[in-house]
Amino acid sequence: MNRESLLVNTLVELADNLVDNYDVIDLLTLLSHRCVEAIGVSATGVMLALPGAELQFVASSNESMRVLELFQIQANEGPCVDCYTSGEPIINHELVEADERWPKFTPRAIAQGFVLVHSMPMRLRGRTIGALNLFHEDEQRLSSSDVVVIQGLADVATIAILQHETSSNARLLNNQLSFALNSRIIIEQAKGMISQSATCSMDEAFGYLRTHARNHNLRLTDVANAVVEGSLAMSSLDLPK
Repeated sequence: MNRESLLVNTLVELADNLVDNYDVIDLLTLLSHRCVEAIGVSATGVMLALPGAELQFVASSNESMRVLELFQIQANEGPCVDCYTSGEPIINHELVEADERWPKFTPRAIAQGFVLVHSMPMRLRGRTIGALNLFHEDEQRLSSSDVVVIQGLADVATIAILQHETSSNARLLNNQLSFALNSRIIIEQAKGMISQSATCSMDEAFGYLRTHARNHNLRLTDVANAVVEGSLAMSSLDLPK
């Protein structure tokens, strides 16, 4: 599938989430994977934050990216932190050992093989709710058209998350974000259980959850919760094709 077709399909998939009872984690995982496929970056990660609260990891294109994003939160420095704080994108930032901007984060990112980093704000009408991180393992820089596409995808995902917000009902938005962040905890628990039971990687375990959810038209969070509670046997999960 060429880039144009993939982008059209991605927009359709993201738009499908503009309905009640959608799954935020699945939406942002889709965003992460599509950025890798359509833009050609090596890895992506998404963080969200409740108003007045710290950033929290929500989704990524792979497990190693999750670890790096969690380190970024722990160190309280890095592209996602700066992007979220300023509301401004970070484009084509070169990672070098003597990087004074992020002295703790940069060595960790370099150790994972990354040489370029970008971060796009997830914002709507002046409100920033998180950031999308993108990493390159080579020196291929983002073009201006790449930036427009990535920000566009991030904007659509943000609209999906904020769709129920009204000027008089910010509580609903906070509940939505709280649910997304709490869902991440359940999903990580389910991944760990599947990984141990099936002797597979965490990435493969997530693939089992996501495939089963899509095959049965279920929310990813509900499948993960069923695994954790024991109402869904891990042997009954659909295997990715």
